[in-house]
Amino acid sequence: MGPQAALPERLSRAVEARREETVRLLQEFVRVPSVTGYEGTFAAAVAEAFREAGLHTETFEATREEISPYLEHVGEQARYEGRPNVIGRRPGLGGGRSILLNAHIDTVEAGDPTAWAEDPFSGAIRGGRIYGRGSCDMKGGLVTHLAAIRALGDAGVELAGDVTVAATVGEEDGGLGALATILRGHRADAALITEPTRLALVPAQGGSLVFRLTVRGRAAHGAVRSRGVSALEKFIPIFEGLRVLEREREASLSHPLYENIDDKAPLSVGLVRSGNWASTVPESLVAEGRLGLIPGEEMRDIQDLVAGRVAEIAARDPWLREHPPELGWIGGQFAPAEVPVDSPIARAVARAHEGVTGGRPVVEAVSYGADMRHFVLLGGMPCVMYGAGDVGVAHAPDEHVNIEDLLTATKTVACLLADWCAAAG
Repeated sequence: MGPQAALPERLSRAVEARREETVRLLQEFVRVPSVTGYEGTFAAAVAEAFREAGLHTETFEATREEISPYLEHVGEQARYEGRPNVIGRRPGLGGGRSILLNAHIDTVEAGDPTAWAEDPFSGAIRGGRIYGRGSCDMKGGLVTHLAAIRALGDAGVELAGDVTVAATVGEEDGGLGALATILRGHRADAALITEPTRLALVPAQGGSLVFRLTVRGRAAHGAVRSRGVSALEKFIPIFEGLRVLEREREASLSHPLYENIDDKAPLSVGLVRSGNWASTVPESLVAEGRLGLIPGEEMRDIQDLVAGRVAEIAARDPWLREHPPELGWIGGQFAPAEVPVDSPIARAVARAHEGVTGGRPVVEAVSYGADMRHFVLLGGMPCVMYGAGDVGVAHAPDEHVNIEDLLTATKTVACLLADWCAAAG
């Protein structure tokens, strides 16, 4: 067996040798809150970890000026100050392909701590899992990158191609950090995002649009409610019509990687505000929701589709004809994106996974939006997602990642780097 044939085994041993250190690093990361918009303290810890891993490290904050042409992606309300992105570089010897490894450092809120079996910022270990907000989505993915790079050094592996690690802010509300990273010129021959995919290879991500719908009524005392017009009652047929639209889309959409996904393009209303007094007919209602897209769909087309359906429903009601609902698109808008299943980076990740596990990875799409779209659509980089963890426990109480899966992902990324960037040694 030649040295290259034995490389996956060498790298796997190097990852295992740092098992406790890798677990400890993720625990330390989980213990530093980094809710979207407030990533600064955690970014400092990430920069220190990058330097300890031997990466040439820089930090930068996005500016409104550079992002302003792309506000439809990140939203008008994005904050910029105190939210540094962290970039680490491992220069190669020259002549090899480059790669950009990405993980976002922001998380959603922990929510009610009493709903958790463990403190959401404890990094507790139970049953072979590390618990805490961000453990799965996606501080575990960031640790995967760092541990893989350390394994290369421990195994004495030099790379011909450059490796860039981008720890970016704001993914949860539009991808401000990934967008700024690309605009600053950080690009490569391919990109890998270690989102929690359950070790599946993901070459396609869904998109999502966030909308706000305002319905007007007329206030009146509840004792004479017929003199008023309830905005809530006027909203109900609109809501029902949107559910019909969701069912129509689910029945008509087709994509080979979405055949086994139950909710290909879900439409959900997550927030409704109406009325200000129990005995007053509500004069207004504001509803906000999310609509999914699949690769191949254009955001503008779907926005027009929804607007047309709302207008169609309103035209059937005399009050709404005179007082049409107002539909707007708010926050970050996520376009869908995909790369060919047989693209070089997809094949390389599959080879690396097979070299570590002995079997080919599951290949599937995800219905949620992610930063992959920025790297593919804006950066022009082929990009796939692959990582430990299950998105089904992300954003939820008792979020966790399985330690063995974390190490498997780390071994896979290490082998990917050795293959893609042309290992020597």
